[in-house]
Amino acid sequence: MADGGRGETFLARCSVDPGVFALRPDYRVVLVAAEGLVGGPTDETSDALLREAESTAQVLLSHQPLEGLDSVAAWRDAYRAFGAKPQRTRNSLEALLRRAASGLPRVNRLTDLYNAVSVRHLLPLGGEDLDRYAGPARLARASGDEPFETVAGGDVSIEHPEPGEVVWCDDEGVTCRRWNWRQTRRTRLKDDTTAALFVLEALDPMPDQALAAAAADLVDHLNAFAPRARIARRLIDAPSRGGRPC
Repeated sequence: MADGGRGETFLARCSVDPGVFALRPDYRVVLVAAEGLVGGPTDETSDALLREAESTAQVLLSHQPLEGLDSVAAWRDAYRAFGAKPQRTRNSLEALLRRAASGLPRVNRLTDLYNAVSVRHLLPLGGEDLDRYAGPARLARASGDEPFETVAGGDVSIEHPEPGEVVWCDDEGVTCRRWNWRQTRRTRLKDDTTAALFVLEALDPMPDQALAAAAADLVDHLNAFAPRARIARRLIDAPSRGGRPC
């Protein structure tokens, strides 16, 4: 794996606000910054990853209801803790699992990859275009006046999070609302993306080893997509957990 380059500098400036850890002391996130990627539309490789993830989810859910999965239950509790209704605003993992039976979305190579890893490892995982970021990524409780660029009725519109909502943001505004519910239009991955930030999030009872395995799986596939990619990663967790390397 090549040197992390610019990604290491970017990751060093990213942060999680103490208010988020006060809400969920068990929260952990691995941030992966990758440059020199090869994007493009869905292809045979990314489609195969999604088909494998669909099969994995279908087998899993044939043995137990979605609501009974530890990861789904933990994130539903986290959403309730800041006032969201998880039945109306489902975290990204649950939203994908609910689509697995009818088919996961095919978006582009990089988005397909992170969605497949998300389903396979049962954790929320997002991807952002690093070149469209303004300043470092931060996870915080919203004040309520931060701008969030989205699309409504086919038109670009600006919304605002609820006060106290957990949001990812940069210097221009919110990049993802309600922790890992909905991504902004501004930083989404596109066919021409060559630098990306991937966000892998975990709550108990997911062990640290499982989070690290998901990050390693993502990095392995990124390297297979782009052997010359420069990749860096960083674990952020509560100070009480010791900040172990990922």
